[in-house]
Formats: sequence, C-alpha cells, structure tokens
Amino acid sequence: MNERHNRPFVILLVEDEPADAHLIKVALRESQRQVDLHWVNDGVEAFEFLRRESDRFRTAPHPDLILLDLNMPRMDGREFLAAIKQEPAFRDIPAVMLTTSDVERDVLASYRLGAAGYIVKPVGLSELAAAVKGLEHYWFGVVRLPETGR
Repeated sequence: MNERHNRPFVILLVEDEPADAHLIKVALRESQRQVDLHWVNDGVEAFEFLRRESDRFRTAPHPDLILLDLNMPRMDGREFLAAIKQEPAFRDIPAVMLTTSDVERDVLASYRLGAAGYIVKPVGLSELAAAVKGLEHYWFGVVRLPETGR
C-alpha cells in the first residue's frame, strides 16, 4: 500500500467566512479517509502557512490539496492562485475553487490561472456534505496526487 494511504490527507482550506469553514469541517468529519484540515482566512494567511512564516505556522504540513474561496479580503482566491502557480515549491499542489460564485467569467478565470477544479458551494448542509463527499472521493480515491514537497 502506498505511504500516502497510511497518513491523513492534508487539506488547506482558505475561506474567510467562519460559517462556511465550519460546514466544510463538519462535512469532512464524515470522510472515509483521515483528513488533517487546516483553515486560514485569506490568501495572505495561506502564504504564511505554506511558507511556515510565523510561529502559528512553523510546523505546518505541506498540503495535498487546497480548497480556495474566490472572494476574500486582503488577497482573494484569484490572486492567491496566480501567485502559488508561479512558485515552484507550491505549483504542484492542486487548488480547487470552492465558492458561491457561479459567474462564467470567474469559472474561466480560475481555470486559466491553474485551478484543478471549480465547485459552486451549495446552500444547504446536506448538499454541501454531498459536494464534499464527491470531492473527497475524486481527490482521495481516484486521483493520484504528487508526493512533492514532503
């Protein structure tokens, strides 16, 4: 069995809305796989996490997947996505947009910036849980993720 299956999948959730972050945490608790979820409020904090730049993030693990909100203060999802895809240490981490925006220009811009997926957040808890289960099945059951950055 692959080493990856013997450890939790590390997810970095970049989300400025505490209620949405809570719902995603709740949905991931139902996961078939062990998940190590880390939550930050925006792209600035996400970079601090990835670079282990503060005492708060000194021991931060390298994420297997980034779930990224689109509209956030300080550094939004588009800016963060564009920036990580320019950095060799982070460009191979798949980043999936998880946002309320269903606007075509946001979808297109996200993919052009290097998003690995785009999920429109459902409104209800059961719909969000189903979306997270689908995301989990695809990223942790079907796809082979790179071991880079370990």
